[in-house]
Amino acid sequence: MIFELHPRLEHDCLEVGRFNLCRLLMMNDSQYPWFLLVPQRPEIREIFQLEAADRRQLMDESCLLAENLHTLFKADKINIAAIGNLVPQLHIHHIVRYHTDITWPSAVWGKYDSVPYSPELRDRRLREVRQQLGEALQVGGV
Repeated sequence: MIFELHPRLEHDCLEVGRFNLCRLLMMNDSQYPWFLLVPQRPEIREIFQLEAADRRQLMDESCLLAENLHTLFKADKINIAAIGNLVPQLHIHHIVRYHTDITWPSAVWGKYDSVPYSPELRDRRLREVRQQLGEALQVGGV
């Protein structure tokens, strides 16, 4: 069985690059710097279903991403969650939060409709994140 990205993630997100285990996606919602890690393993819905080495790799990639997002965007908080109620494929949200954002202190889900990125802001955000993550992120061919 081969890994395929869930169609909803394909539709709602932009590809940033790949780590050793996960694809890194950016939610197409300009209200928040919002990223997702998707382990490239078929038919995985829960973290506990990953092999032990993959669980460790997921944690390493999540921490690397969170630390770099916190630094790059000068976050007040990074919300990290694996919900999966609408998209069963395992994906881990990493959302940069500020005390001044439109849903603070509530969760971002279901509060407001998304506001897609303008092409200029999208390209700038992708470039900034790729540059911040540097060699840890593979971007060729994505």
